[in-house]
Amino acid sequence: MTKSVFQAPLLALGFGVLAFGQAAAPPTKVGILNIQQAIAQTRDGQKAVSELSTKYEPRKKELEQRQSEVQQLEQQYRTGTNTMSDEARQKLMRDIDQRRKQLQRDTDDAQAELQQDQDRVLQVLGQKIMVVVDRYASEHGFVLILDVSSPQTPVLFASNSIDITRDIVTLYDQAQSAGSTAPAASAAPAAKPAAPTARPAAPAAAAPAK
Repeated sequence: MTKSVFQAPLLALGFGVLAFGQAAAPPTKVGILNIQQAIAQTRDGQKAVSELSTKYEPRKKELEQRQSEVQQLEQQYRTGTNTMSDEARQKLMRDIDQRRKQLQRDTDDAQAELQQDQDRVLQVLGQKIMVVVDRYASEHGFVLILDVSSPQTPVLFASNSIDITRDIVTLYDQAQSAGSTAPAASAAPAAKPAAPTARPAAPAAAAPAK
């Protein structure tokens, strides 16, 4: 990615006399940022994903085990339809139905809890990374930065040369290693990208068999 931050002072010195009395050209750079990818690739994001995975892995395995049990009962019902009595067949069907409904409720509850934890993490990391984005945009003369992590983003084409995702990840990690978030620049950018709406990858609860 070509950066002009070091070129600007040289140009200003070289053409200082010719440009005397003229207003400085406003920044015109436009960049794209995959904020979902940026959050997930920071050290804090990777740590959060690992913690969520550790927290929900036991419940995920439990739901998968219960799903397997329901599938086994369904297979038992299919293979034994012609040999079981009506009473046994109806009892088995009720058992399958009850297990399936309870599994669905527990899966929904686990997914809702996971969603809450993800939203909490995104809120915290999103606020921190926006400080870095503001600073980067101001220091590098960006007037517009588009978040391309959402499928609804109206970006039909974007050159890799304007993708600042890697830079934001690097600056974020450097700021956190220093013990605090990066300080906001004194001059705010002309436009601010939308707050992150996408989520870092995390293990989803197993869905019950249909």
